[in-house]
Amino acid sequence: MKQKIKFTNKDKTQFFNVLKERVDKYFIDHKISQHANFTMVFKTIVMLSLYFVPYFLIMTQGYSLFVMWLMSLIMGLGLAGIGMSVMHDANHGAYSSNQFVNKIVAMALTFVGGDNKNWITQHNILHHTYTNIYGHDRDIDDKVVMRFAPAGKYWKVQRLQVVYVFFFYAIMSLYWTTAKDFVQYFEFIKKGHNREGGVAKAKTLFTIVFWKLVYYSYMFVLPIMLLHLSFGQVFLGFLSLHVVAGLILSIVFQLAHVVEDTVFPMPDAKGNIENEWAIHQLQTTADFAKDNWLITYYVGGLNYQAIHHLFPRVCHVHYPKIAPIVEQTAKEFGVTYLYNESFWKAFASHMKVLSRLGKNDLTFFAVANSMG
Repeated sequence: MKQKIKFTNKDKTQFFNVLKERVDKYFIDHKISQHANFTMVFKTIVMLSLYFVPYFLIMTQGYSLFVMWLMSLIMGLGLAGIGMSVMHDANHGAYSSNQFVNKIVAMALTFVGGDNKNWITQHNILHHTYTNIYGHDRDIDDKVVMRFAPAGKYWKVQRLQVVYVFFFYAIMSLYWTTAKDFVQYFEFIKKGHNREGGVAKAKTLFTIVFWKLVYYSYMFVLPIMLLHLSFGQVFLGFLSLHVVAGLILSIVFQLAHVVEDTVFPMPDAKGNIENEWAIHQLQTTADFAKDNWLITYYVGGLNYQAIHHLFPRVCHVHYPKIAPIVEQTAKEFGVTYLYNESFWKAFASHMKVLSRLGKNDLTFFAVANSMG
């Protein structure tokens, strides 16, 4: 990064200290761990099964092409579920107090075509630390002709981004499993995020290549060899799987940060963000559909995204109990707590933001930032 960011608690607020004390007290009073419980372990089995059971049935049961295609769609649901509800907690160290267990569970991402080291750099370090800060949070960087932040580059074609953005959302996980890990590997070295020595860097690259070969072997080579399917038939299932997963993953993550009322603060000339880090997280993040049990279960608590950003090392199954503590403490300190009541309200809000960015209508963002 060209500029080092520093959060300054100019108001000397005790908000996060008080909040953390109250959340810690919740776990102590209830004599429970902040990590995974039986519900989380069972969910892990469910999400892994959504992906690997259909694959096993495709490979062993001799279904028709249509049924195999339907199975591929289910695998897409499983892939998104693994990303949101399994590997996400593990890579944050929230699944277990034992880091070896976290690494084992995080291997779920490796087996479905991703790389944990790249993911941790982009998500845990860049996104969680510099949420919605353009040029530092990779999630809101300009992508092709898509604009996700008011500071992003404007193109006239972006007036249509509310339509074509879904094409790019649909291929997101496909891009991740093919090229993105290699692009990020070299980019993170260039930008200083990866400071490994020469041997370690070579080992990291070898690991990425090895697991990509494993992934594409069981996704393409085995079905073609054992089921005598054509490449085109296998690719159709593979593409369908990733369209489902890409759309789900992209939309769910966007509903937390690129919606109305979230702010996109820019640092001053010295790199200062004049806000406490925890308050910054609440002003740049919105929860949604907390009363919808199915969404909460499937998206791994990512509809409690504000809670997750404040307490990323707490397993997401605890978020519903922590949320009232956060909301009450925020109210006491006069801190913004953003929330959309339903998935569809959050989705509509995301579309409005994309439309405003596409029309280069930045008045709304200026007002939101000044309020933030």
